[in-house]
Amino acid sequence: MPLNVAIQMDPIEPIDIEADSTFRIAEEAQARGHRLFYYTPDRIAYDEGRVTARGWPLTVQRVEGDHFRLGEEQEVDLAEFDVVWLRQDPPFDMGYITTTHLLDRLRDTTLVVNEPFWVRNYPEKLLVLDFPDLTPPTMIARDLAALRRFRDRHGDIILKPLYGNGGAGVFKLHRDDGNLASLYELFTSMSREPLIAQKFLPDVTRGDKRVILVDGVPIGAINRVPAAGETRSNMHVGGRAEKVELTARDREICKRIGPLLREKGQIFVGIDVIGDYLTEINVTSPTGLQELERFDGTNGAAKIWEAIEARRG
Repeated sequence: MPLNVAIQMDPIEPIDIEADSTFRIAEEAQARGHRLFYYTPDRIAYDEGRVTARGWPLTVQRVEGDHFRLGEEQEVDLAEFDVVWLRQDPPFDMGYITTTHLLDRLRDTTLVVNEPFWVRNYPEKLLVLDFPDLTPPTMIARDLAALRRFRDRHGDIILKPLYGNGGAGVFKLHRDDGNLASLYELFTSMSREPLIAQKFLPDVTRGDKRVILVDGVPIGAINRVPAAGETRSNMHVGGRAEKVELTARDREICKRIGPLLREKGQIFVGIDVIGDYLTEINVTSPTGLQELERFDGTNGAAKIWEAIEARRG
């Protein structure tokens, strides 16, 4: 049965249709006969008991520079849709969090993917704290003395904003690096949020694996290898995607976290694994579907829609 689907995402005009996972999700939905509506996060509103959005009926096509068509702009009641996708990129700031509160109000009528209550409570770098035996040594703190003690214990560390994304603001600091205080001052002058520090994992030079789970089950992985001279493997900052197989350790990690993800309505999730360690559980706007499909033919978007269609009955 065709579904009415609304997609809350960043502006569609500049996306890379060969890499963007939201585009691939929309493309697959259209191929399955579902009807699409698109709006940006600034166009959602609470209006006297209704959650509304101003946007456009959407069709997509895999044509570079001509990848979408919009119908006439209209205001819609999101409770009248079967599915709403929460797909804007972080940063996970109060604007992002507010959209999860508004989408929460659709719970009795509409399937929101991923489930916004748990997106809000399980952001990328915090859910991993529930699995300390799977993760590298980690500290979340805004206190410089605490961060110094952490580095004294573990030597080389990674320091980054707690709610950042895409590799922005990620620094590797050696045990004797004199920039810790300066970076701390820079970060804390820009934000009131804590920082996250993790023990540096030398295995990152061989890649930062993105494992994709659908409804708690791993469907495949890609390896993201840092560019020469880089610590960060994110493709936004020059990382190279490579084909890779799931290891026994990857499957062990997925077996531990998968049931919780499924229970909490996190249908499309991408976890990051460096060597034997889980470093992030990405629930806000995970990527990697198109790379996975190119490397091994796994149509992750179809698997996601199968899970959604099963939930909609």
